[in-house]
Amino acid sequence: MSSVANSLKLYTCTTPNGYKVSILLELLGLKYDFQYINIRENEQKQEWFLKLNPNGRIPTLVDSTADGDIIISETAAIMQYLVDKYDTKHKLSYPVGTKEYYLQLETLYFQMAGLGPMQGQANHFVRFAPEKIPYGITRYTEETKRLYSVLEEYLARNSKNGSLYLVGDHYSISDIAVFPWASGLRFLEIDVAEYPLVSKWYQTLAALPEVQKGLTIPKPSPF
Repeated sequence: MSSVANSLKLYTCTTPNGYKVSILLELLGLKYDFQYINIRENEQKQEWFLKLNPNGRIPTLVDSTADGDIIISETAAIMQYLVDKYDTKHKLSYPVGTKEYYLQLETLYFQMAGLGPMQGQANHFVRFAPEKIPYGITRYTEETKRLYSVLEEYLARNSKNGSLYLVGDHYSISDIAVFPWASGLRFLEIDVAEYPLVSKWYQTLAALPEVQKGLTIPKPSPF
């Protein structure tokens, strides 16, 4: 973290959702500060943080501008804001109005509304629930597997255009949103190799230096 305050400050933790934004910031080459939020001690529920994010969740981004602070929570909103403002050449996004832009939205919301929540529930029942509940484990693990088969299909459709990515001809915020969750599949004893295109996509993205750096913010990833 820089000793000189930057305009961007990320409040985050070592979770898939937290790493989405740090990876994007690194890929965009932006300077930013960050603050670790200890969710195990419910720091995100403290009054000072609730003033930033009334939902009491990480991550939250503050962009200090000449017109005042812009405060954004929810990872899809944060990522969309960052590319709207800082990715003017569309290296990690697509121009508004193009078919790629709307597929980017579709696949981003697929992660937000489906893959992330269902895998998160699977993680809870498999790893953190105080008692093992077979119904919950089976329900959410199987749904997670189904959603990765959907991800495989998205990649298969785009591969017909000679592309490795979820959308168009380069990585976008959709890929970045999914990636940290795919990193955690091993905790559910799901082998990413079961999905050949997902596996290739994952390995290629994981090799990027900016992605590796993003996985150290605010602390090295347990994934």
